[in-house]
Formats: sequence, structure tokens, C-alpha cells
Amino acid sequence: MNAEALKGFFYWLLAPVLGVIVRALFRLRVRGWENLPPQRGFLLVARHRSYWDIPLLITALGRHHRIYFVARRTLLQENPFLAFWVRHYAITIDREHFRPEDFRKVIQALQEQKIVGIFPEGTTRNPQRVHPGVVRFAERTQSEIVPVRLEARGPYPPKYPFRWPQITAHIGAPFSLRDLEFDLPDTIEDRHERYQKLADLLMERVDRTGIKPQDAHARLEVRP
Repeated sequence: MNAEALKGFFYWLLAPVLGVIVRALFRLRVRGWENLPPQRGFLLVARHRSYWDIPLLITALGRHHRIYFVARRTLLQENPFLAFWVRHYAITIDREHFRPEDFRKVIQALQEQKIVGIFPEGTTRNPQRVHPGVVRFAERTQSEIVPVRLEARGPYPPKYPFRWPQITAHIGAPFSLRDLEFDLPDTIEDRHERYQKLADLLMERVDRTGIKPQDAHARLEVRP
């Protein structure tokens, strides 16, 4: 058994154990699991509000849908425990100085039909904008995008030690980059502006995942 197969075996073995803990803490419910594309890779996209997002998504998808999360390389120095999992189970990139080799690593994973998990905001700390890299990955590989919205009833991130929210993971239907392009204004000509607008449209889809049209309209009406 080679190293990658061994990692996959331990992921398959440990994901249910992690799931027991996550379901106990968050009373996790999953909606839309049937939307996951069978036996092929895709881009899994969600907002990043807490490090708990990662075990929640792993549990929501289950042991048979191994996720290769894109993680910033600096995590390897920040936390020894986290560093082990990042080194062996993530695609590490230099977020501050994104290089061609970082781009190629993500592209290769998608071409190998892996599920690549991306948080386009790049951080849990009050992100100012959405990074458009996810759009470039989808454009280069023609990969489908699967949005996930983590809905919390209660404080999220949790308020330790006793205030843990109930989480529902809403998995949306897969869509292509071309689907997003239909919503682009005709006036955009600059390539970088186009990527940024597509990234913003993508996150709007994430935010609407699992919300019925009439509910979304009601939310807009009560928004101050």
C-alpha cells in the first residue's frame, strides 16, 4: 500500500469517529446530500467562520467523499497538532505570495478527480473580500462547483465550554462557471474585474443554498 492509499485508509477509518464527536457537539443535520456528484471530483465551496468548518464538512460528506482542503502554508508553523493534518491531508499554498506551483497543485488534484475544498475568503478573521482563485480553478479544469452553507442555531463559532450551536449543513446542486457567467454584467471587460465579480456571485450562491426562494425574498424584506 503506497503512502496516498494509506492516508485514504486512515481518512476512511477516522472520519466516522470524527463524525460521532461532531454530531454530538453540534447535533449536525445534513440536507441535500443527494446533490453530491457520484464518483467524480469537484470544487466544494463554503464560507469560513471557524476551524470547526472543516470537521463539519468532513462529517457532512462522509467517509466515502474525501475532501482535500486548500490550506495556507503558514498553518504548518502555527500549531503543531494542526500541522500534522495540514501536511498529510491538505493542499498547502502560499496565500500571501501565490505561486505557479501552488496553482498547479490545486489543478492537479481536480484533474485527478479529487474533491477540493476551498474557503474563498481565505480566513475566519473578518475577511474583506473573496479571493477569486476558485474561479480560475473552475475555469482551467471545467470542474463543477458544489456550494455548502452551514446554518447555525446558536453562537457560531461556539462559545466555550457550554454554548454549542445546532448546525445544519445545506449541500446545494452542482453548477458550472458558465452558469455564473449568465449573471455577469455586459459592461465588464477587464479580466481581473471579471474574476472578482464571478467570485462574489459564487459566494452569493453559497449564501442562498438551502433557502427557498420565498424565504430568501422574506429575508430581503426584513433587512434594515
